[in-house]
Amino acid sequence: MKIGVIGAGTWGTALARLLANKGYEVTVYSVIEQELKELSRTRAHKNLPGVEIPESIAFTSDKKELCDEKDILLNVVPSVFVRSTIEGLKDFIKEGQVIVDATKGIETGTLFTMSQVIKDVLKDKNVKVVALSGPTHAEEVSKDLPTTIVAACEDQETAQYVQNIFMTDNMRVYTNEDVLGVELCGALKNIIALACGISTGLGFGDNAKAAIMTRGMAEMIRLGKACGAKQETFSGLAGIGDLIVTATSMHSRNNRCGILIGQGEDPRMAMQEIGMVVEGINALPAAMELMEKHQVEMPIIRMVHGIVNEGVDPREAVIELMRRDKKNEINY
Repeated sequence: MKIGVIGAGTWGTALARLLANKGYEVTVYSVIEQELKELSRTRAHKNLPGVEIPESIAFTSDKKELCDEKDILLNVVPSVFVRSTIEGLKDFIKEGQVIVDATKGIETGTLFTMSQVIKDVLKDKNVKVVALSGPTHAEEVSKDLPTTIVAACEDQETAQYVQNIFMTDNMRVYTNEDVLGVELCGALKNIIALACGISTGLGFGDNAKAAIMTRGMAEMIRLGKACGAKQETFSGLAGIGDLIVTATSMHSRNNRCGILIGQGEDPRMAMQEIGMVVEGINALPAAMELMEKHQVEMPIIRMVHGIVNEGVDPREAVIELMRRDKKNEINY
């Protein structure tokens, strides 16, 4: 089994390590030469302390070397770079290639999920794309801590193929045919995690966090159903599972970034302080577009957008949310 990993961040490194330890031939690709040299020399990632990168993993900036004779390509670049990265690799990707996408996000403008972006770029290649998503911090996967994840594809045979590749004693993989639902969960839960972080930064407690997670999931379900996704997916690992881990853990960039914003830091400065991609902020413009397109009410996500992109004071946003018209929980 030969696997090409597109992206050398923490998630790409964690998954590359998992696959290499199964005995697969793994090549990790990045356009950042200095990053590749450092990873190859130290066999360590600066944001995964104490984790050793297997000597068997090769690093390259050569597109042909990445793609040639690979059983699967695994995409793990940040959402804002997925289209440009895949366009750059297009000429080297073979017909019918299986591509596993482990990036969570929605493209602004097209409103495509990441698997849809990949299919759009490679529409002449007849590729098979599987979305890999769930409650999976790279920090824990890289240390072989028990983890579960979902491999989503309309073609269940392809989903099962990927399930078998990634399954280990420490990584349990489930399949799901609701690709849209899995990917919407992966993008939207990051925004709710930002909201939870903001609440913590403001000094609020567990009651507020529980409310944000619960009502935030209600918003995710409303939008998901309007887009054609299955409600059951939102109750699974890619939905409530990923929301719990992203909204409560200090491993979560979105949660940590939200805490800084709640403490009064400018959102852009907070992102810089985190030092890695904060996908919840990247997902906000597309989430707002989807909300308007489908005429779905999403007050928490709207308020996070206001705080991050319109300068709304977090405490004023909380007051506005609490003073909204009375609602019935079940019928709303």
